[in-house]
Amino acid sequence: MSKFALLISIFAVSAAADDGEKLIQSSDCSSCHAVDREVVGPAYSAVAKRYAGQADAVNKLAAKIRDGGGGMTPHPDLTDSQRNDMVKWILSLTQPRPAAAQAKQYSYPLKDGTTATLDFPVYLEAQAPKVTKEVFHGYQLYNSYCYRCHGTDASGSQLAPDLRRSLMVGMMQHDFLSIAMAGKKEQGMPSWAGFLTEDDVVHIYRYVKGRSLDLVPPGRPPSAQD
Repeated sequence: MSKFALLISIFAVSAAADDGEKLIQSSDCSSCHAVDREVVGPAYSAVAKRYAGQADAVNKLAAKIRDGGGGMTPHPDLTDSQRNDMVKWILSLTQPRPAAAQAKQYSYPLKDGTTATLDFPVYLEAQAPKVTKEVFHGYQLYNSYCYRCHGTDASGSQLAPDLRRSLMVGMMQHDFLSIAMAGKKEQGMPSWAGFLTEDDVVHIYRYVKGRSLDLVPPGRPPSAQD
């Protein structure tokens, strides 16, 4: 192969990968997968590592996207070309990603005299008790979908656990996200994957976390909209 032909081939693969990333971002894939961490399904980088060097990797993974299985939703509506582009982007994730900058910490005094340190802000800067748009969005989502089983204002009910207590005894964000996306069919909890995005569930988590610490009051919390 000439150098010119090789360059054309490289550019074609790169363009396909870029298209694949856009397709994944616009689909429901992010409900269950992330680039560098497990959500419900494996991280894309873990898939890339597992299939690295396999000649039939594109065909195998494209068929998996099409047919689903093992808890994965099938996507027969995508074309073969779209599925192949998505796989090419996933398989391009073989290089380690730069380490993420350490998240900023936010400290809040609690009613019992202790201090809670969180990796997200509950309140708008210098505007407490007005909550951030993410926490307010979590409140809206919770009281649209979650309250029926988990109680109004995340106060618990006879149908499902009190989520405030679950967070107080150690449930972390990734556990909350995984349970929400995968569901617990044996306990009557549906999977929210494909309906709520990862960001949606993170916002619900932030709202419930604020409720569990009594930083967010019952009812509609004050926000920038007020």
